[in-house]
Amino acid sequence: MDIREIIQKGGPAMWPLLVLSILALGTILERMWFWTSILWRERKIVERVLDAAESNWQAATEMALEGRRQPIGRYLYAPLRLVNPDPEVFRLALEAAADDELALMRRGDKLMEAVITISPLLGLLGTVLGLIRSLRSISFSDLGTASVAGVPIGIGEALISTAAGMIIAIVSLVFYRFFQALWYNQVRIFRKAGSELELLYRQDWLQGEISDTLNNSDTSNSVKLKPAEIPEVSEK
Repeated sequence: MDIREIIQKGGPAMWPLLVLSILALGTILERMWFWTSILWRERKIVERVLDAAESNWQAATEMALEGRRQPIGRYLYAPLRLVNPDPEVFRLALEAAADDELALMRRGDKLMEAVITISPLLGLLGTVLGLIRSLRSISFSDLGTASVAGVPIGIGEALISTAAGMIIAIVSLVFYRFFQALWYNQVRIFRKAGSELELLYRQDWLQGEISDTLNNSDTSNSVKLKPAEIPEVSEK
């Protein structure tokens, strides 16, 4: 049987199942392309930004700006674009950027959840409608006669929609869990990269405060020497 025959034998519930399968397939392909492009480049972006931040914050900002097409690049660039921020402001900028980027990474999850939930129900609905259609014209007087010979065939055809709904839900669930695992891995990467960048910034910030304190203390403790007074010598 080809797809057209399967849809016809499965009943009217097969058409919404076909739509859900197309939506799920499109979402899966789009998410696969998205995650492949992220995992291929983000490690290099993180290493370049952190290496540059150890010696030159301007270079680190430029490195993050170059990688702004990737979520990790936009995440690291969010605090670096600020002008001499306080460490707390630096941390808040990292947290806000992480929330935005991680939320965008979950695009398509709601659609996948809907497909996983609705597909089996539509399959069961198609089966129930098929059973009603198969058993509607049978009366008790027809039991055991040749008129009920086609009932098992009708029941078998009615179960096609249930099988289709279960297949769509199972495949969607597998990819949904796979994308969830990738997302949780991104949470770990974001936390690690953000913590390392914040630690480097706090170290430089504290060193700057210590140097300023030492400079101020040296200035305040310096003693201004007055020229020695030469006593006047009286002539006798």
